[in-house]
Amino acid sequence: MKVGMVAHHYPHPSHREEFVARVRQVAEVFRQAPGCLAADCWLSADGEAVVSTVQWESEEARAASLASLKATGVDVEFDEREVRPREIVPLVAC
Repeated sequence: MKVGMVAHHYPHPSHREEFVARVRQVAEVFRQAPGCLAADCWLSADGEAVVSTVQWESEEARAASLASLKATGVDVEFDEREVRPREIVPLVAC
C-alpha cells in the first residue's frame, strides 16, 4: 500500500533560501532510495511555509528511506531557524 507525507516547515524569512536548499537536498536523498515514488519541495502561495511532499510504494520503503536519510548526515534538525514547529501529516493511499 502506498504511503506518503506532507510536511510544512516555517523558516524565519532570513533562513528561507537556506531552508529551501535543505528540503531540496532531503528530497534528492529520498528520490534515490528504493521504493520512493516522488519527493518534492514546494512553497506555500503566501511564501510563509516550505512544504515537502514524499510518496513511497510501502511503509517498509518509507522506513528504509528515513533510515538512509539519517545515514547521509543531511541537516534535518528543528532549531531556531524555524519560527514554529513543523506540521507533518502522514498519508495512506485509499
